[in-house]
Amino acid sequence: MHNYFWKKTSFVAGFALISLLFLSFLAQAAEKKDQEDKSPLRIGVISFQALIPDEGLGDTVICPLCTTGYTTGRILRGSEKIVENIFLDKLREFKEAQIIPQERVQSVYRRISSESLKKPLLDVLKKVGHDLGADILALGYIYRYTERVGYDYSTEHPASVAFEIYMINPVDRSIIWRGVFDKTQKSLMEDVFQISSFFRGSGKWLTADQLSKQGMDEIFKTFPGFVR
Repeated sequence: MHNYFWKKTSFVAGFALISLLFLSFLAQAAEKKDQEDKSPLRIGVISFQALIPDEGLGDTVICPLCTTGYTTGRILRGSEKIVENIFLDKLREFKEAQIIPQERVQSVYRRISSESLKKPLLDVLKKVGHDLGADILALGYIYRYTERVGYDYSTEHPASVAFEIYMINPVDRSIIWRGVFDKTQKSLMEDVFQISSFFRGSGKWLTADQLSKQGMDEIFKTFPGFVR
């Protein structure tokens, strides 16, 4: 009787152990599959571009992607790189985003652009995305970037910034997201509705760089995240 009880207990314990090991295996397999399904999204950021009006168009520029006309203004040299770097810093906050090295992105973009001079931009982006193995391509345009003239609490001319950023699915050439920022800082006496924006800048007159960072935070409030 004692041997029978021992054998039965051993059988139950062995069965329970095998069941636990099997469930553990299934959990590990599911976790591995989940990790594979959530592999980082490869994002290529094409160098941002400052748009200068063509001769005869006055202060109007045409967006190369959407072909819409925009009123532009003075653009400080190198401002496109400043806004691009602010955008890249924002992207790095998303753990699911893997940013493709800028040098490789630009090399591929220049090559394909030179080979496809007469093709629509979206067709070029589709080819760029394919060659890079990119899930998403981002590009941006600077329409105005004017530095303030003055100091933190006293200014002769405020900073003024306008830019537009797109995220594109290169496979179907669809626009995943578009963010637009266009602001010239004003005093509270000029525009009381800017009170929240003004105090986010500690009640100071912002530089163009600071205004751009504030603007990037604002437009990303509309960003839906990287939906798979």
